[in-house]
Amino acid sequence: MLFVIYCIDRTGVEAVRAGAIQAHVAYLATRPIKVVMSGPLTSDDGARVVGSFFIVEAADRAAVAAFQAADPLYRAGIWASVDVRVFDKRVDNRD
Repeated sequence: MLFVIYCIDRTGVEAVRAGAIQAHVAYLATRPIKVVMSGPLTSDDGARVVGSFFIVEAADRAAVAAFQAADPLYRAGIWASVDVRVFDKRVDNRD
């Protein structure tokens, strides 16, 4: 099952994010869950990171919750909001 995880940063956490990003990348490298796609959300000009976006494959919402709870960005309190939704992929135009 696919899930979208849409996270918006709290205001003023740039330094905290910068301090936690290496641990976040290392955590994702351990493949705690299948990450189909992920990356930072940015301001329209691309100058600031304003959140995070993931598409993950997991057995259920509990697996996604466990993945999120162990993420160093989550543990550092970066995100003001985290929205998790089941995703029903219908079109994939990637070659």
